[in-house]
Amino acid sequence: MKKASKGSGSPTRTGRARPAGNKRPGPGGATRRSAKGGARRTSNPRSRQRKGSKKGNGGLLTPLLNWGGTLLVWCLLIGGLFLGYFALTLPDISGIGVIEKRPSMVLETRDNIRYSTYGDLYGDMLTIEQIPNNMKLAVLATEDSHFYSHFGINPMSLARAAIRNYQAGRIVQGGSTITQQLAKNLFLTPDRTMGRKIRETLLAFWLEAEYTKDEILALYLNRMYFGSGTYGIDAASRKYFSKPAPQMNTAEAAMLAGLLKAPTYYAPTRNLKRAQDRASVVLARMVDEEYLSAAEAERLRANPAVLINASQDFRNVRYFSDWVVSEVQAYIGRTEKDLIVTTTLDLDMQSAAERALEARLKADGAQMDVSQGAVVAMTPGGAVKAMVGGRSYAKSVYNRATLARRQPGSVFKTVVYMAAFENGLAPDDVFNDGPININGWTPGNYTRKYNGDMSLREAFARSINTVAVKVTERVGRDKVATMARNLGLSGDFPLHPSISLGTNEVSLLEMTAANAVIANGGIAVLPFGVLEIREKDGEVLYKRQSSGQGRIVSAATINKMQDVMSAAINWGTAKAANPGFAAAGKTGTTQDYRDAWFIGFTPELVAGVWFGNDDGSATKQVTGSSLPAVAWKDFVTHSETGQAVAFTRLEEEKKDGGSLWDKIVQAFTAQNAETTKPAAPDTGGTAAPAKRPNTSSFPGDSPRP
Repeated sequence: MKKASKGSGSPTRTGRARPAGNKRPGPGGATRRSAKGGARRTSNPRSRQRKGSKKGNGGLLTPLLNWGGTLLVWCLLIGGLFLGYFALTLPDISGIGVIEKRPSMVLETRDNIRYSTYGDLYGDMLTIEQIPNNMKLAVLATEDSHFYSHFGINPMSLARAAIRNYQAGRIVQGGSTITQQLAKNLFLTPDRTMGRKIRETLLAFWLEAEYTKDEILALYLNRMYFGSGTYGIDAASRKYFSKPAPQMNTAEAAMLAGLLKAPTYYAPTRNLKRAQDRASVVLARMVDEEYLSAAEAERLRANPAVLINASQDFRNVRYFSDWVVSEVQAYIGRTEKDLIVTTTLDLDMQSAAERALEARLKADGAQMDVSQGAVVAMTPGGAVKAMVGGRSYAKSVYNRATLARRQPGSVFKTVVYMAAFENGLAPDDVFNDGPININGWTPGNYTRKYNGDMSLREAFARSINTVAVKVTERVGRDKVATMARNLGLSGDFPLHPSISLGTNEVSLLEMTAANAVIANGGIAVLPFGVLEIREKDGEVLYKRQSSGQGRIVSAATINKMQDVMSAAINWGTAKAANPGFAAAGKTGTTQDYRDAWFIGFTPELVAGVWFGNDDGSATKQVTGSSLPAVAWKDFVTHSETGQAVAFTRLEEEKKDGGSLWDKIVQAFTAQNAETTKPAAPDTGGTAAPAKRPNTSSFPGDSPRP
């Protein structure tokens, strides 16, 4: 406001100055009527001029300006200190070109199909010229379309994101530029705090000042996470499409660009359809930015990218993978080198095992109060082909196939009968299914009934508890315990009378391997999953040779076991598992129906199945004859395994007299072949020639009562 002076007009109420030539009225001069039409009042021009002069000198404005200036200075000072603090607490950025990563381990099948990755997997570091143009355009369209025009942050994008997040009441959109994302991923933690956002912004400014736009984009594409353990587009391209990044087509580039929003969620190995849908969104953004024509985008949507030599259907393959990793560490110890491990896994069998287990749990789990299961399949030599350690690895990584130790129930009778046959008994030998009392312990059968005299073949096929106990007492509990340890079963085997009914705890993997000994002709089995371990550059660190395991069971015993176990699956408790070709097996159920087992084999494949609950609670009468037997049959019939009509009988060793003990057993057996044999002490029964044929239909499995 201008000061009033003699040469200028004083300000009026409207702010307009009077003309300088106007004469000032005298004392009785000019008057005005009030705004309400009241009485005239005399105008005092001198007084009005003095008031105008006071306003012209500043009035209230000067103090306001003084206070405003002071406040501005303090704000700048505090803001400077604030930014200075965050600048001083920035992470060390001198090593931006150095990659710090965990050593990687890639697991693949014998056919070089990769299915699991551990650690951080990086590919080649590509220059901006080596990165395909379609990849650069897909990322720019999706992540930061103004990348080449902003200075590290994009205020408009931040404002739009803030408005959308406010409207949604939660964070639904980010406003970070490519430079900010790179800063966050290289130097900062993923926590969402104001302090991290400020540091991210400062680092973005630093990156923009130190590097060209092309260099920042190249760093971004070489260092960002693309899911499944892969960092950088080259590692991702090799993982998902089995080709180096420069060879990617536009559909593949769109899929990789789509992963950046949520790499784990959109990973094509986890859900290929979801990844393809996300790629379609990327193509739409490329059309919006005029990087791609609408017609070309439609063509690419009709022919989306697919995985090449990468598994996507095996939700629970990580159970096997975790077990293999522990094997690798046992073979070569810890290493900082990147490894490629060739394994025994068969992806078709793995898929069949997962489907078989899930089908039974989905159909009968809720109704029968059973929530978990596990499957292990291996060759007779011990090469593990499939492993499912639970219903969902995503919900529980606990491997019920290798870590859980449960009572096997009647499945353990395979050990009892192997010890019996190895010590002179035979399938046609007859024992009496009758009451038994051992120091007050009186085991019974599943049916709560006794069936009189029967052959060992029939007793095994029908899973008769009393006969199993009597057989154990005949050959000696110590012989059964020794056989268990020879077969590879770990843990203690107290020499209690109940040892024959599977009261000791074992793992599914161990019990399946014990049955593999029967399938392979009596050779010891140590389950394995690793065939070769090599470094990324090709140097072989470990290569599996022949197992070198020796015979632990005679061929004669193997023939007898295949005899009785075939009977179990043909007309005994395991009828539900009969696949229609040569197969043998044994059911098992524990007390109160807590665990249900079936382990069986064909000439080429051995598989074990378990159902139960993690907390050991009872199921609604799930027996080995029900869910496990059905799941086993489903798995075997959908696996590419031989379907022989019958097992090949092994050539038995010629008897040359053997040891003194063998001669005594042979003499005793010959002398008493057609006579009644006395029972072992306290067994409460006798063994006599069978009085009925070993056929007909029999009831279910015999759990320990």
